[in-house]
Amino acid sequence: MKLFAKKSLGQHFLNSAHVLEQIISAAQIQQGEQVLEIGPGTGILTRALLNAGALVIAIEKDERAIAMLEQDFFTDIKEKRLNIITGDVLDEKILSSDSSSPIHEPFISGSFALVANIPYYITGAILEKFLEHGPRPNRMVLLVQKEVAERICARDGKESILSISVKAFGTPKIAAKVPPGAFTPPPTVDSAILVIENISNRAFAEKNLDVKRFFSIVKAGFAHKRKLLARNLESVIPRGEIGVIWDKIGFDKNVRAEDLDIEEWLKI
Repeated sequence: MKLFAKKSLGQHFLNSAHVLEQIISAAQIQQGEQVLEIGPGTGILTRALLNAGALVIAIEKDERAIAMLEQDFFTDIKEKRLNIITGDVLDEKILSSDSSSPIHEPFISGSFALVANIPYYITGAILEKFLEHGPRPNRMVLLVQKEVAERICARDGKESILSISVKAFGTPKIAAKVPPGAFTPPPTVDSAILVIENISNRAFAEKNLDVKRFFSIVKAGFAHKRKLLARNLESVIPRGEIGVIWDKIGFDKNVRAEDLDIEEWLKI
């Protein structure tokens, strides 16, 4: 590796050609498609995305990596196949197009995919940013902690705030499991390639639902895992109305938050 991983940045650089092929296969990139990559690091995924025909916008926080990437991808940058942006993807201004932003023109316009090996400690923040707030990609392919991927897909049959938050906007699935040895340095956990397809806010638009109100109800519902859902929701819905809602939808009065799927949450 040309670059030593920084623990403070949650860096674990991909070193497996096989996993790289699995990511590209899962991404189903079309020639000339815009792809946003977060934390390109050593550039191994960046090169694979370019070879697949993508026009890559890469956001990198590590200034050491920027210098290396600009050298290694000089031709791709010159020919406008690659645009490297220096900054933190969670910075509100990084994707802004207003004049106060360090980027005066939006570098993402129209449809795009998000494909990245992300720092695991900001998984939730990245999902919230690109699903709830936008700009919203049409699909995501992310390397994440296996346990988190399984929780998002509700592999145990029990939903969570995380799984409902993702399923409100798209359809998640696990494309492949990834062992620690596929990274340098190897993480202490197993990983997975998480794919989120058909991303949109259609579920809210069709039902004329307020996104903030929806998530305030979901978060309240999961606030105390041992309590019944009806009791948890008393903090955001008047107690008298909850019984009416339950009767109208046909819920068991003893139902818990983890037992409801995304469509039932939307009904509430």
